[in-house]
Amino acid sequence: MVEPIGITNLPNQRYKIVSKEGATFTIMLAGESGLGKTTFINTLFQTSLKQHQEVLNRFNKPIKKTVEIDIVRAELEEKNFKIRLNVIDTPGLGDNVNNKNSWQPITDFIDDQHNSYMRQETQPIRKDSKDLRVHACLYFIRPTGHTLKPLDIEVMKRIGTRANLIPVIAKADTLSPHEMLEFKNRIREIIEVQDIRIYSPPINLDDVPASSEHAKQLIESMPFAVVGSEDDVENEKGEFVKGRKYPWGTVEVENDHHCDFRKLRSLLLRTNMLDLILSTQELHYESFRSLKMGDLTSTTNADGTTGDKAFNDEDPSSSAGAGAVAAAAAAAANKKANESKRSTNPKFLEEERKMKRYFAEQLKQEEQRFKQWKQNIFTEKNRLNDDLNNLRSEIKKLEDQIITLKDKKGYK
Repeated sequence: MVEPIGITNLPNQRYKIVSKEGATFTIMLAGESGLGKTTFINTLFQTSLKQHQEVLNRFNKPIKKTVEIDIVRAELEEKNFKIRLNVIDTPGLGDNVNNKNSWQPITDFIDDQHNSYMRQETQPIRKDSKDLRVHACLYFIRPTGHTLKPLDIEVMKRIGTRANLIPVIAKADTLSPHEMLEFKNRIREIIEVQDIRIYSPPINLDDVPASSEHAKQLIESMPFAVVGSEDDVENEKGEFVKGRKYPWGTVEVENDHHCDFRKLRSLLLRTNMLDLILSTQELHYESFRSLKMGDLTSTTNADGTTGDKAFNDEDPSSSAGAGAVAAAAAAAANKKANESKRSTNPKFLEEERKMKRYFAEQLKQEEQRFKQWKQNIFTEKNRLNDDLNNLRSEIKKLEDQIITLKDKKGYK
């Protein structure tokens, strides 16, 4: 037998380097206020990573809302491997009367981190560069059991083009299993019809069948229905587990028959963390970088021509030109097909009609409130005018009495 030359040791050397350097992982939490995002993140990492506001009295006071981007940094270690974790909590969506552009702080933050990393790459020294690019954005959906709100659809559309979007149904213990299944199906239909880009675990046919089957289960479970709890409760077997105690029974966080918490944790931390990091680098960041570089080259080139003209003048018969033409044609065809699909799909048309009725009702209510407010102002104005006229009459009477008294006393 020929003695190995040793190239198979390269993965071992790489393992040592990765183990020594550790990794950076950033999770963003988005959604409405009061859906248990803080409790979920503490349950996920089995530690008090993010503190509740006034823990002792938080059940006796209104929920404290996040009004600005909040970043929590931590370093976790498991089996001598360290991970630098960043948890980004975003302002609650839908809390205002006018929620137009309420997603702007979230999208601006994601774009700013891509832009910051791109600037750091151009510096001579990149050893101490800071990376806050979002690797996974968990969007928490309120468990209404009906459908997604128009605001949810718009926010998910905008986040999905910038980061790995993972939809999560919060407080899954508020719905029965049958209601949760129907709710999931409605959300999947809307995601498909509205062309919302969500993260999908890759299925590699070369992997062992167990890995492929696990990836299929994760895809079928989306959106993940989760329950968060930091308390230990005793289940029917007499074991203490993370869960919630109710008069009708116990909900276990890590029981697949109760919620999808273990599946979501596996997706984030055990099986797909590397893919989340690589897809952020190779897909979302490179797309942002290409757009930025395209803006720069389209403004001006070294020879004074624009980047768009240089692209158009490229020989279509060349491999690069043919690839660009084919990509543009495919994108146009895909866009046309999606538009046709949306315009003819009865489910989309029904959702569109519901949204129009919803906004029409909201507009009608606001107009009624405005009319009532205007009427109240006129009523108050008339009352104040009457009071003012009465005061003037009283002052006039007093002045007349003063003049009469002066005349009687002979004063001038």
